[in-house]
Amino acid sequence: MARTTNPLTSIEVKDAKPKAKEYSLGDGNGLYLRVKPNGTKLWIFNYLRPFTRIRANISVGQYPTISLAKARAAQQQNLALLSDNIDPRSHKAEQQRLNTEAPGNTLKKVTNDWFQVKKTKVTRDYADDIYRSLELHIFPKIGEMPIHKIRALDAIEILKPIAAKGSLETLKRLCQRLNEVMVYATNTGLLYANPLSGISKAFESPVKKPMLTLKPEQLPELMAAIANAPIKKTTKCLLEWQLHTMTRSSEAAGTKWEEIDLDKKLWTLPAERMTKNRSHSIPLSHQAISLLKIMTSISHNRVHVFPADGNPRRHTHQQTVNMALKRMGFSGILAAHGMRALASTILSEQGFEPDLIKAALANTDKNDVRMLDNQDEYMQSRKAMMSLWSIHIDNCAQLRYFKQS
Repeated sequence: MARTTNPLTSIEVKDAKPKAKEYSLGDGNGLYLRVKPNGTKLWIFNYLRPFTRIRANISVGQYPTISLAKARAAQQQNLALLSDNIDPRSHKAEQQRLNTEAPGNTLKKVTNDWFQVKKTKVTRDYADDIYRSLELHIFPKIGEMPIHKIRALDAIEILKPIAAKGSLETLKRLCQRLNEVMVYATNTGLLYANPLSGISKAFESPVKKPMLTLKPEQLPELMAAIANAPIKKTTKCLLEWQLHTMTRSSEAAGTKWEEIDLDKKLWTLPAERMTKNRSHSIPLSHQAISLLKIMTSISHNRVHVFPADGNPRRHTHQQTVNMALKRMGFSGILAAHGMRALASTILSEQGFEPDLIKAALANTDKNDVRMLDNQDEYMQSRKAMMSLWSIHIDNCAQLRYFKQS
């Protein structure tokens, strides 16, 4: 029959007298009061270590600093750890290590370490966007907090004002980025687990908005708006360049002269500028090259084809085209990214293969065994498709012109 241990009382603990030899009084479930010959009383928790099943002791503290109630509370914490197969002794040592290293391992410091890895996997513009969002919304409030002290409530309180403004897409991205930092901290031994894994559930999910794009028959209207818009020459050329090349805003705005091969009529974007981290070559139509010739007089001595107004050493902002479209009356109707969807729709209607269109949009999957945009036979087909796409754009511009005449 198993021996039962009667729980200690506060009086028994207080009245326990020292003896010639050290002895222990059991409270049950592994908690003991160890009484030393010099009268010192220590709380000890005895347990079986997970996996090894070897018995071990861990100090809970000295009586009377640690009362019977506090000792039992510590016992329950240790039992909870054991239920998750966590060794209380190892956990305590790890907590002591974290507390020692805490001043250096702030959220901002760990984020900077994570960012050094993250920025190698995304485009430079996207990396800048990631860091700016954390710098603006997160660092001012909890950037200097030790990362192991941050709890879900801390993050949720910071994010509440963003949710109140209705900026749910921004909120979603911040939740994702904070979680990436915490996962990095967990994988590098700074945390036992990610405390922010469920913070997104504290907020309303953003409603996915339909793509802001035009119907194929509205392309002449867009071309007329571009022709008549009171916008700078650089902005107009950028807008048409993005339309003709079917690229993303960041890719078009960041175009560098060194990426252009006029002899081969080819624009090659390096992997670090692409969302899928793979280089992408775009056959340039006659119309696209004409746009480059216009920009030569403006930026031939610059790194970027489309330099920024304030700092010509940098490229124009990736939102330049979106802002121009809004000024042209397309707010809520067409976004820059929607021009890619428009091109895809029109080319599909004209009978081009879906794989060719995906290759032109740099949407091919990395596991695509044919790798369409890297094979000469498909590049020739892509050249023909891009040429016909530019001709179609010109025809739409002329159609609108004749209608107005």
